[in-house]
Amino acid sequence: MRLLALFAVFIAMHARAAITVTDDTGAPVTLPAPATRVVSLAPHVTELLFAAGGGGRIVGTVSYSDYPNEAQAIPHVGDNKALDLERIVALHPDLIVVWRHGNAARQMDRLKALGIPLYYSEPKRLDDIAASIDKLGALLGTQERARAASTAFTRDISQLRGKYAALPPVRVFYQVWDDPLMTLNGDNVFSEVIGVCGGVNVFAAEAPRVPTISTEAVLAANPEAIVTATPGATKPDRALPALDRWKRWTSMTAVARGNLFGIDGDVINRPTPRIAIGAAELCRDLDMARAKR
Repeated sequence: MRLLALFAVFIAMHARAAITVTDDTGAPVTLPAPATRVVSLAPHVTELLFAAGGGGRIVGTVSYSDYPNEAQAIPHVGDNKALDLERIVALHPDLIVVWRHGNAARQMDRLKALGIPLYYSEPKRLDDIAASIDKLGALLGTQERARAASTAFTRDISQLRGKYAALPPVRVFYQVWDDPLMTLNGDNVFSEVIGVCGGVNVFAAEAPRVPTISTEAVLAANPEAIVTATPGATKPDRALPALDRWKRWTSMTAVARGNLFGIDGDVINRPTPRIAIGAAELCRDLDMARAKR
């Protein structure tokens, strides 16, 4: 009986040690113990893992996983188009964090077949970023540090929302790419950031998440501000070649008032805590647009 009781205690302790969270597909991810060897298969994932306190446990990343600086020293196992599966296996990871729509589906199927726990990451809302940090912290056993990071991010966004969201709205066109001309609809993090700043995404109602649009559609929408991603920080006198195409349309409000803005793509395109920095820049830009009325 005593042996049975001890065995029952052992089983109960083992069950309590197991960690289960839900990833961004809604699927449960269970680890028997906190992950100590993690492979990150997207730049934003690498940032989230560092924010959650697990940077020192990342044994492999992909191209452009360049933030924070320490991430640049981690070996690469491929990029968003092709992965070196043999190298991933050789790293003996106990957790692989993948980008649901960024990593090749065929290779994801092969990763699944390896039996290594996969966590799919694709935050679509600002709240998802904070939740992702907390969930990764749970899988890493770094809950305290993760909670501090998620709380700070939520606070920063809340402060921006309180300062700008209720101001007179600014109609915004976000140019993702110039050839072909592409934007974002309302089902993404950056469109929510526009709302935090008191802006309105003029193409929020489009069906595709990344719709291809025409010049005529932009002219018809007549945005008050046009925003695009640039390399490096925003400067008032910065040349924005990607937006030069619009300067001929002097009757469009954004052009007539000089409201063509560029923001460092790393802080607006990656769903990580740094998007709070991009949001602050955008809020200042839209406030400049209001001042020109």
